[in-house]
Amino acid sequence: MCGGVYYSHNGQDIRVYFPNPKATLPVITKRKAIELLPWGRRKEQQGHLPMGGWARLDSIYAGRWDKWFPTPVKIPVKQFMEKDIQGNSHWFDLTKGQFVQGLIARDKYEQRVYVVTITPELADAVHDRWPRILSAI
Repeated sequence: MCGGVYYSHNGQDIRVYFPNPKATLPVITKRKAIELLPWGRRKEQQGHLPMGGWARLDSIYAGRWDKWFPTPVKIPVKQFMEKDIQGNSHWFDLTKGQFVQGLIARDKYEQRVYVVTITPELADAVHDRWPRILSAI
């Protein structure tokens, strides 16, 4: 479900995990700049946006995110992390031109980014959700 990411920002390599309440993700803005936004919301964090750090693609299509004015974004990361059934972390590389799809949700002055997830195509997948990986056109 993408519990961590590895990316570069301003010449620094950054490895961040969702449980960290200060976790941010890079997003590519309309002006092609990189901006860091808070990654989802945790129980202990104030706000009105959904709890968690992920948005199911089917729930986006079903309109469940509409009240938060969702905006699709590209999340440029080098790697993302998933845990296996035993709880061991595995890092997956993205190739040049690939990105994780994200969704920016808004509520008044609050703005957060969520990783868009899909159901994996593999029948023996460890998780029922996987980050949606797209290629730049």
